[in-house]
Amino acid sequence: MTPVRLGAVEYLNTWPLVRGLDRRPDRFLIRFDVPSRCAALLDEGNIDIGIIPSVEYLRSDFVAVPGVGIASTGEVMSVAVFTTRALSEVRRVALDTSSRTSVALFRVLCATRWGIAPELLTHPPDLDAMLAAADAALLIGDPALATDPAARGLVKVDLGAEWTAMTGLPFVWAVWAGREAAITDEVAAALRRARDEGVAAIDDIAREYSRGQRDLEVRAAAYLRHHIEYYLETRHQEGLKRFQALAADLGLIAAARRVRVVQNIAATTPHDD
Repeated sequence: MTPVRLGAVEYLNTWPLVRGLDRRPDRFLIRFDVPSRCAALLDEGNIDIGIIPSVEYLRSDFVAVPGVGIASTGEVMSVAVFTTRALSEVRRVALDTSSRTSVALFRVLCATRWGIAPELLTHPPDLDAMLAAADAALLIGDPALATDPAARGLVKVDLGAEWTAMTGLPFVWAVWAGREAAITDEVAAALRRARDEGVAAIDDIAREYSRGQRDLEVRAAAYLRHHIEYYLETRHQEGLKRFQALAADLGLIAAARRVRVVQNIAATTPHDD
């Protein structure tokens, strides 16, 4: 049997979704990249299924594995604007090139929550260099998680918290998605089992990630346990559809399409285990 080629995001918040899949090289081949690259690899046909940014999923004809993804309700910690001044005074923002969903959400929040229209420039995720070029920086993933704004004299504006404050809904950052033929019952079940195993092993994952740094281990475990959600339910679909509508209104994606998941493959929740 030909192994299924999986594309995963290289950040900490993905580790619980791929737990144990590397132990089955006969069935799965996994490569790790930044979110925007995962989407490109899927579009190019270089992977079969990928953890792709939600905005790329909404722009595509791919289908999602039901019930599995990366989401947050309220503060997410790892997607934030770091600024030297109040948002109302921000004139130029450097945007992390690693993620397209975070950039789209930032633009939605600028237009619908903050009422600002700053100049935008893209930049590799280097906070010092970004703030040398602009008076605020959008940073995602592990670099955002590791940044101590107080130590740098910065204000941190958490995009997950801002989204939920505005809508009352979760925000879906990424989903497992691919061409429908690639997402068989067996593959979907394996991805759900990996998620279940990963969620149950958060303390072990945090320990592996921190490599002996106890403070980092504690922060990583708290982040995965309290800020990231891996079981996507009806409320997450509502949040995704709201984001879809707002992004479409701003011309960031095409006119809203139906959010598609693989048919006849049931999602599971923690209560189904």
